[in-house]
Amino acid sequence: MNVTMIGAGYVGLVSGACFAEFGANVTCLDVDAKRIEALRAARMPIYEPGLDALVARNVAGGRLHFTTDFDPAIAEADLIFIAVGTPSRRGDGYADLSYIYPAARDIAPRLRGYTVIVDKSTVPVGTARNVERIIRELNPQADFDVASNPEFLREGAAISDVMRPERVVLGVSNARAEQALRVLYRPLNRIEVPSLVTDLESAELIKYAANAFLATKISFINEMSMLCEAVGADVHAVARGMGMDKRIGAKFLHPGPGYGGSCFPKDTQALARIAQENGVTSRIVEAVIEVNAAQKARMIKKVRQALGGSEAGKTIGVLGLTFKPETDDMRDAPALSILPALLEKGARIRAHDPQGMHEAAALLPDGITYCSQPFEVFDGADAGLLLTEWNVYRGLDMAVAKQRMRGSAFVDLRNVYDPRAMRALGFNYDCVGRPGQAGVAVHASDGTAAV
Repeated sequence: MNVTMIGAGYVGLVSGACFAEFGANVTCLDVDAKRIEALRAARMPIYEPGLDALVARNVAGGRLHFTTDFDPAIAEADLIFIAVGTPSRRGDGYADLSYIYPAARDIAPRLRGYTVIVDKSTVPVGTARNVERIIRELNPQADFDVASNPEFLREGAAISDVMRPERVVLGVSNARAEQALRVLYRPLNRIEVPSLVTDLESAELIKYAANAFLATKISFINEMSMLCEAVGADVHAVARGMGMDKRIGAKFLHPGPGYGGSCFPKDTQALARIAQENGVTSRIVEAVIEVNAAQKARMIKKVRQALGGSEAGKTIGVLGLTFKPETDDMRDAPALSILPALLEKGARIRAHDPQGMHEAAALLPDGITYCSQPFEVFDGADAGLLLTEWNVYRGLDMAVAKQRMRGSAFVDLRNVYDPRAMRALGFNYDCVGRPGQAGVAVHASDGTAAV
């Protein structure tokens, strides 16, 4: 089976490499010549654990190719996946489809033989029908179908999410298109991955609905963290008690500085706009967006309070910049909201991230000192600030960090460190949603530590 991925970005590259691992002959097609050149030279444009080895193995096996040439990549394909970006459109938050429809126009005149064009990008309801309309208008004789196969990739675990997914959603309009996709995904049958075959519109909405629901859980527990701080409760105990209920589940009940990344911010915004466009209220989704923005603002206030009410002239040592561990992605990372606000008020910032400093430097204001090693951020710092819970930070000797600091404040926005241990080292420690006294550990009924 010949598969073409239009877009060699995060979704296209990871999915394409995994489809090649399934045994398909995959071509990743992109208009960015520099990106294709880098991929041909085995230089990955993104950081994703294991991706470089996966790509190298399938390139060596002759199953994975990179090109900027549309003609053979389209004409020879049995399946064409549109995997281009759909960022939030400036001004209204709606999904920007300015890469989707040009891709459809590029595909139309080059089709040869029966082909299934698959929307892999996250797109508003009705996009697949519009792609079909565009292609039929430009090439009425073409033999093709359009399908929707939304991706559910978690950055840092994306390869596993393709190779061993929790489910595969196939939005199709006929059995012929369904069969073509089932051939591609046949290797998943041996591990009994469940699949859902549905209409195009439902498949397009599933991705938005799933991401909005997960974002809702995050905003809910962050709102509960505020209440916990007000009444002296421990948000970890609250989250654990909630998560024990199988109807709720423990995942995504982790307090922090607010969600970010490539999906949740843009997908919640887009879902709210889709609802408005169709005359439907989406008050819960709109509230989730508001709570998330408020949480980031509250984190700025928390840092400011830890510094005695003003960050002017103070040095802050920052651990972590990306929106989550195991990625170099800075899209809507809390750092992009929190650090500029601190800089504007006169703070000096020293920062470290295992993978994201190059991306961060292009997006954050000038004036930040980027450190090659984690401990360097603490040199002369008045306060420490943990923004991203990379594993390398969990094992730091915080006694050494304290010795290198000038001040004693530490604000842990991911609740990584033990409050009692940090205070015993002399830190004026603050975190999210845990008691201001310090850290009485909560235990489950089986005796295991919950926090």
